[in-house]
Amino acid sequence: MSPDQITREQGNSFLPKFDAQGLLSAVVQHAETGEILMVAFMDQEALDATIETSVAHFHSRSRAKLWKKGETSGNVLKIENILVDCDQDALVLKCLPAGPTCHTGAVSCFYRRLEGGILQPVKS
Repeated sequence: MSPDQITREQGNSFLPKFDAQGLLSAVVQHAETGEILMVAFMDQEALDATIETSVAHFHSRSRAKLWKKGETSGNVLKIENILVDCDQDALVLKCLPAGPTCHTGAVSCFYRRLEGGILQPVKS
């Protein structure tokens, strides 16, 4: 194991490891219920804005720009805690949502399950 890897995996310095496109994965989890709400990507700008404001920001791959979750709907995600994985290339954002997380109006983007090759609604 290289010294950089030891520092990243065992140290206390935050050294996010972005991929070749400058992104890392962010899983959004409800801070109280534990429900997975969405998955998105963050670049350095989104990560900095999230840390600075305590509101989730992401990198919109379709628009190629910074995206504050809820900027038009008002359904922002208030950051309660940020967990960092072992090699610092993925985050779990524990959030309190101000409304539905999914653009479809669903509480979570994960509102269907795969059953026998067919998508079925997840029952609450």
